Amino acid sequence: MKPAKFRRRLRSRIIISFALFGFGLTALFAVASIYLRSRLEDQLINNGLAREVKNFVDFKRENPDPNAPYKLSSYDIDIKGANFFANVPFDRRQYDQTGVYDIEELGAENKIRPYKLAVYKDQNYWAFLRYDISTQKLNERQLLTTLGISVLLFALLSLLIGRWLSRRVMSPVTDLARRIRTLRQTGKPEPLAPQFADDEVGELATAFDDYSKRITAIVVRDRDFNADVSHELRTPLAVISGTTELLLSSDKIDDKVRERLKRIERAAKQSTELTNALLLLSRSERGAPNDGETTDVAKVAEQVIDVYRSHIGRKPIDVHLVVDQPVEVVAPSSVIAVALGNLIGNAFKYTQKGDVTITIGAGRGVVTVEDSGPGIKAEEAEKLFQRGVRGESSEGTKGAGLGLAIVIRLCQLYDWRVALAPRPQGGAVATLDFRLRS
Repeated sequence: MKPAKFRRRLRSRIIISFALFGFGLTALFAVASIYLRSRLEDQLINNGLAREVKNFVDFKRENPDPNAPYKLSSYDIDIKGANFFANVPFDRRQYDQTGVYDIEELGAENKIRPYKLAVYKDQNYWAFLRYDISTQKLNERQLLTTLGISVLLFALLSLLIGRWLSRRVMSPVTDLARRIRTLRQTGKPEPLAPQFADDEVGELATAFDDYSKRITAIVVRDRDFNADVSHELRTPLAVISGTTELLLSSDKIDDKVRERLKRIERAAKQSTELTNALLLLSRSERGAPNDGETTDVAKVAEQVIDVYRSHIGRKPIDVHLVVDQPVEVVAPSSVIAVALGNLIGNAFKYTQKGDVTITIGAGRGVVTVEDSGPGIKAEEAEKLFQRGVRGESSEGTKGAGLGLAIVIRLCQLYDWRVALAPRPQGGAVATLDFRLRS
């Protein structure tokens, strides 16, 4: 699963880091404070109680008179002679070792009150000193509440400081991103490096400027090349087509020569269509040019079949063109001829015997090309549209693996869809969907 958009932003990471750092630091400080306070306070109370009960026993040794005054403001003390075990309260007989014990007793208003019980025992006396620590527990709760509020306040302060610092730290990067976003929308390259200081962001801006210059130079060179190709290729193709047409109009040629001239004419037309399609692909416009031309796909399919029959040769293959319903597409006929030509040409090339069926209007606006050739694997169907990739069944045949790559690029340009799949009864089926994607 991908992370949320907020967490992917660099500024957000800085804010979150500051907030977590502040929260973690204050929480650690609070825990350490509570632990040290509890440890020290408990140790002081235990030591004080033990010392106090021993002092009381020593006082009784020196002052055996029961009326001798020994005042304790915070302690409840009781002492018994060692021979008077029966006078020791039942709830204290279980503490038979000298030390300090934590106990809880039911006090006033039926509330549990915590105490510390210091016990001292020797051969002569058993002394019990009880100290009420409910005030200490209340202080601990108040301290815990205070520290909790402090942690939240420090975390909030860290968050605010993180937001402020991130805005300051990220302002050059944000400005660079804004300028690049504007450049992407307008398509007008403007120098970025002069707008930034000579730091890391400035180095990024300089790198973007250099990259933009190289890309611009490539685009200009590609545009010039397209213009040159358009002029240099179309002119000789037009001469070939014109000369062939002139020769075909003559009555002095025999049928064999006429058939060869027709093949030359079809090849010239195919080359012209391919040149036009490649020129469209090499342009940088996002929209697909069509000049409002509407093309009858069935007529184009007939011409393509006639042109590519040379791939069949002497192979025992039956070609069927089935028109279920007419399909008209708003696009140049040359583009449709190239798209269909690659699909039909592949079917003729790889089928050794059997049949090839081209169905127009198999679905509304859909053309299918089915063959009885060696077929393809379902897992390699998508890969065959990649440039230079050829299927396992194409071994031993000529080709550079570019035809289907050209088809997929034309489909992307005109928002069509194309797919390949194995045919259940053997062979392959290619589907060209001229319906615009929703």
